[in-house]
Amino acid sequence: MDHTAAGLTFRDAAETDVDALVALIESAYRGDSSRAGWTTEADILQGQRTDPEGVLAVIASADSRLLTVEQDGRIVACCQLEHRGDHVYFGMFAVSPALQGAGLGKVVMAEAERLSRDTWGVTEMRMTVISVRDDLIAWYERRGYRRTGKMSPFPYGDERFGIPQRDDLEFELLVKELA
Repeated sequence: MDHTAAGLTFRDAAETDVDALVALIESAYRGDSSRAGWTTEADILQGQRTDPEGVLAVIASADSRLLTVEQDGRIVACCQLEHRGDHVYFGMFAVSPALQGAGLGKVVMAEAERLSRDTWGVTEMRMTVISVRDDLIAWYERRGYRRTGKMSPFPYGDERFGIPQRDDLEFELLVKELA
């Protein structure tokens, strides 16, 4: 299903998108290219953020959609929506570093929330954010998400999630009620 808004096309990812999606996610979070945007994790994590297998698993899952956002024929943002009973888990969110700060993230989040309500009838969106990412958490709070104080451990030793540069990383659960 394609949906167009503000010059953007929203659609579900296909297997042929995997390489472009991995490149987008890596560019938003890792290495020097990510420093062009404000969502970089380059100072706290090195190594990879995802891999083709991880992206393919989301595309193939019956309970997930990998929402892909195109502008002028190229992928500029994406996010994972995973249906988990009464809520949707929001993950794998990436916006091209060159376009960060221009309001694209807000548009993608609003569409993700609308799709989750319309597709699965859920009343809540949940996500986990690395707890030291104060600027990112504040951004989500401005979008209506609240901190829960519920923490889960960072997968130290599993390089599929990156190579931590500090020893105090953990994830905090953020929640938003969907009207």
